[in-house]
Amino acid sequence: MLIVNRRIKDIVASTTLAITARAKELQAAGHDVVNFAAGEPDFDTPDFIKEAAIKAIQLGQTKYTPSTGTQELREAIAAKFLKDNQLVLKPGQIVVSCGAKHSIFNLIQVLVDDGDEVLFPSPYWVSYPEMVKAAGGRSVIIPTDASTAFKITPALLNKYLSPRTRVLILNYPSNPTGIMYGRAELEAIAAVCVARKIYVISDEIYEKLVYDTNEFVSIASLNKEIFERTITVNGVSKAYAMTGWRIGYAAGPMEVMEYVKKFQDHSTSNPASMSQAAAVAALRASDESIKDMRKAFKSRRDLMLACLDQIPEIRYIRPEGAFYVFCDCSKVPAMGGAGGAIASKMLDDVKVAVIPGDSFGAPDYIRLSFSTSESRIKEGVDRMARWIKAGGGTRYGKKYHTA
Repeated sequence: MLIVNRRIKDIVASTTLAITARAKELQAAGHDVVNFAAGEPDFDTPDFIKEAAIKAIQLGQTKYTPSTGTQELREAIAAKFLKDNQLVLKPGQIVVSCGAKHSIFNLIQVLVDDGDEVLFPSPYWVSYPEMVKAAGGRSVIIPTDASTAFKITPALLNKYLSPRTRVLILNYPSNPTGIMYGRAELEAIAAVCVARKIYVISDEIYEKLVYDTNEFVSIASLNKEIFERTITVNGVSKAYAMTGWRIGYAAGPMEVMEYVKKFQDHSTSNPASMSQAAAVAALRASDESIKDMRKAFKSRRDLMLACLDQIPEIRYIRPEGAFYVFCDCSKVPAMGGAGGAIASKMLDDVKVAVIPGDSFGAPDYIRLSFSTSESRIKEGVDRMARWIKAGGGTRYGKKYHTA
């Protein structure tokens, strides 16, 4: 009998990736699937970024780099932190990895020991609990709901802190809710973290995709005390449509990042050299390509919300950033409003792919991505509306069909 490391044995597979893969299988089989499951921009990587990678290959930049990333890229990241976030960081405090997910995994491995507690709000990104399991830690989930716009408060945070708490993971704009924290809210949370001497992993991968008049504030920029307890995680995947290039990065206190460096030395070593060259080009460029993509995403968000407003059984909190709408489907009659059952049946019946909220710690919800064209948004939400009106999977005991 196969004996597997108990930490790895208990890890749950990513529902996001599983649903996306199933949707692609149906498309390959000839079905017209509307994909609201995507966790990546549908835009192509800008040409100037591709050209930088091609040039690097042509110049023979195809060898190992330092495990932490090239000096050039870490300098570009440090410049980005200063310009965008008012964070003064040295290249030696930055570790480049194979994506923001990889950065967070590394940090949890470094900061969390057996039995240590990691706090994060629910709804949460699907990988946080599994990463904590892999480190032997314990996830302590802070429940939030629509009444507080899915945000934590100092009172909630204090309620769930214990002597074993080591880390708070904060993700904003949030996947899956799209919510933001304002400066005053972050200051109040930071005060608790400093007083209780816990580290903050600030997952800022959707930083550039913020809408309306919302201002993005990096928690590490608030004051010296929280700066010294925060590791900021970001990457090029979402803002520059570079998900497949696999470049993320983390920056924080030197004593923490030295351990991250040592850990990465003996795991992945460096990310792909040509991807690093592409990331340098992305970070040194103006934000014009980002502005165009952000404008398109805002238009799509507004369209999706207008379409969802025509379905009385669906409720949501207006997303302020990222490219997701987190929908409360507890009023959908079929399957008792369970997001997992609804997602599965909707894909079967009307070929609309969504992510069930179970994966995010919110079983009555589904996540819809508006990272698709406006025509597909209209078509997909229309299918959802007709499916729900027909009984949400059942109608007089018979399976719903589109004919």
